[in-house]
Amino acid sequence: MSGEAAPPLARSTLDRAAHRRGDSQWLTEAWLRARVLLLDSTDEGRTLARTETSPPTLVLFGAAEVPAGSESMAMFLGVEPDGVPVFAVDAPLPAIPGTRAVHLREVGHLLADREAGIFTTALALVNWHTRHGYSTSTGAPTAMDEAGWSRVDRNGGRIWPRTDPAMIVLVHDGVDGPDGRCLLGNNVGWQGTPGGRRYSCLAGYVEPGESAEAAVLREVREEVGIGVERIGYVGSQAWPFPGSLMLGFLATANPAEPVRVDPSEIAYARWFSRREIGAALAGQTVDVGDGARLILPPPSSIALFLIHRWLDGWVDADR
Repeated sequence: MSGEAAPPLARSTLDRAAHRRGDSQWLTEAWLRARVLLLDSTDEGRTLARTETSPPTLVLFGAAEVPAGSESMAMFLGVEPDGVPVFAVDAPLPAIPGTRAVHLREVGHLLADREAGIFTTALALVNWHTRHGYSTSTGAPTAMDEAGWSRVDRNGGRIWPRTDPAMIVLVHDGVDGPDGRCLLGNNVGWQGTPGGRRYSCLAGYVEPGESAEAAVLREVREEVGIGVERIGYVGSQAWPFPGSLMLGFLATANPAEPVRVDPSEIAYARWFSRREIGAALAGQTVDVGDGARLILPPPSSIALFLIHRWLDGWVDADR
């Protein structure tokens, strides 16, 4: 997916070329002509970028420019449209004038499709590897294999990267125009911003044996105590913090139904009109009580993507 129709971290131009992951001869040759992204897992997976450009550009290195021995720990991300392979390496970032270390949350929405895909895939893999140094079944140490797409223990036991599915839904009243409303919540785990309170879409993990649509029904009922209808799938994006796939939905609810928050998960929840959301996006102050102003989700999130879809009048997922 590419362009404005896609969530910000659902964009890529890479051919993942999965058939090459077990081809050691091809990988050895590919490394010599590759572009390499360095990420530092000790610094939350940051990489180098030139942010004075618009859009920002990631710093990609040649194989001869990265730390010695990197080839053995390189993760093969795929092949670019021009035929050049791309790898990622978990390593400290060098100091390069005109660049700075950036996190995907910070710049993901600003990057071009090509670089959004490279950064998102690399970070997802790095986060998985840093958390799976041991077999989940035997406890034995594991080592990277298949060009970064699996880990194997000394007895040949293999594990592969896993992604946790999570649903996220913008609940709205189905009304067109400026008086239409959406329901947003403030999670108890979010750190406060001086003078502000962040509200976002309702979200939660899909439980074992459950469909994504059933998770929408359950999570909304659990978190704010209301029922939803007309659940429509909109799109998805990776959220590699550390390893989720966010499945985005729109759903309708009756604003007359009382909102009853689960205090263990949601601190505040309320309905906002399109006028209020539009004003907040335009930088105007929208009061949410206690002297706090409305803060919306970060631009790299699918939550803000869903809010924009609703704000623009796209209240049904199939419209």
